[in-house]
Amino acid sequence: MPGIPSPFGGSDADFDDYGEFVPEHIPDPGPFLDGSTVLTGPKHNALHAVTREVFEERKVYDMTFDYNLARLNLDSRHPKAGYRYAEESDSVLRAEFTPTTPFCPQTHTLTIGSFRAWNGLRDRHDYDLVRVRAAPEHHQSEAINDELAEIETEFRETGTVPDGDDAAAGPGQSAPF
Repeated sequence: MPGIPSPFGGSDADFDDYGEFVPEHIPDPGPFLDGSTVLTGPKHNALHAVTREVFEERKVYDMTFDYNLARLNLDSRHPKAGYRYAEESDSVLRAEFTPTTPFCPQTHTLTIGSFRAWNGLRDRHDYDLVRVRAAPEHHQSEAINDELAEIETEFRETGTVPDGDDAAAGPGQSAPF
């Protein structure tokens, strides 16, 4: 997505290849993934390739680094940031986002955008529902996760992904995803 160039975007040498699974460059599975089967190796990579596609289509971009949010998992400069995935069941995936800092101002928008992208483009993956949460390290994770749970409940009840007007991105804001 062409946009405002970021001095924080890095060079290609800073990133792992999309086909690589480098556990040292992704966050450890957090508490939201407990009790579910955490994806690793080829299964993680296959899902992450789909994530890249749906995030690109829905423009889920980290504006600080000026790249598709899926690329954060490959950014060696932020080895404990990005998404981890776990299968709750054959039809339900859990995704936990760990931001680069505990006060990342984009965590709310990025997790809601991720939920909308994955669940709005369900035909791209094998899950009926992708549940999304922010890792507890974020200072507003409880409020963000409460809102994600509300959106998830609405999605389960209606089968429709709430749009930016149905779920606010925060006080006085809207989420374009």
